[in-house]
Amino acid sequence: MENRFYALKLVVVCVIVYVFQLTINGFTDLFLLNQSSYVQIWRFVTAIFLHADMLHILYNMFALALFGSILEALIGSRKFLIVFFATGIIANIIAVNFYDSSLGASGAIYGILGALIIIRPTMMVWAFGFPMPMFLAGVLWVAGGVLGVLMPSNVGDIAHLSGIFTGILFGFLYRKEYVRNNRVEKNPEIRIDEDSDRRWEDYHLR
Repeated sequence: MENRFYALKLVVVCVIVYVFQLTINGFTDLFLLNQSSYVQIWRFVTAIFLHADMLHILYNMFALALFGSILEALIGSRKFLIVFFATGIIANIIAVNFYDSSLGASGAIYGILGALIIIRPTMMVWAFGFPMPMFLAGVLWVAGGVLGVLMPSNVGDIAHLSGIFTGILFGFLYRKEYVRNNRVEKNPEIRIDEDSDRRWEDYHLR
């Protein structure tokens, strides 16, 4: 699978957009997610690339660069982009029903995390100050999101939960192919045997 480093390119796009937010009056208001989004539908996409402050973008870009690059390496660049945009947009579609306005890549990033929970559940990650397997980190992320919904703040926990659960669905969709490709990489003879079987089937079909 060819890796085109789209995760890192998306980081660059978000940083450029953040510079626009800081330097162009009214830029953020034109592209964030709000009650106008069902008429101005571009907001469901553009809000993904906006961030509220320096800490917000630093945290999100670190997660996107790290976990996004891992997922892209596992499933390929095209499928990674599908996960990123689909989970981000779905998270925004759900979030707009609960928040007057919102912005940020968190829904898409949580989508990436959700996919990784299924595709690489035992991968060790550093979360909440401790090393732990990906599936355990996922349980804690979901628990934190649920707690955030019960104790509302300015954090878009509903968007986070929407993103991670949508990402989990993509994880199930892509896990089988990942496992198969991983087996072939470790045992190239599997591909040879599969190709031979396919030719044998073609022979009988003819």
